[in-house]
Amino acid sequence: MRPLTVLIGIVMGSAASITFGLVAVLIVFCILASSHPDLTRELPQLAMNLIVFGILTAASAGSFVGQAKGRSWRGWAHAGTLLCLTAVIMLYWPRRS
Repeated sequence: MRPLTVLIGIVMGSAASITFGLVAVLIVFCILASSHPDLTRELPQLAMNLIVFGILTAASAGSFVGQAKGRSWRGWAHAGTLLCLTAVIMLYWPRRS
């Protein structure tokens, strides 16, 4: 494998594992919501995080496939992954008060 393929694979694997973890937390929250109503306040933020990392996972998976198979559209896929990764960094980077 080429180094770029490995780096994209690391981003894809990390994003997929975070997405899987968020789905697991969402399932637990949905099960416990009836007995713990305070969890329902966290659902919008959890859903937003799940969507953000789901999009990053999809973008990096497309980029990985394009790079691994040498497709002509892989440059666009890399740009999409970079854009999504930049958006995630900007979203979660600590802000000064």
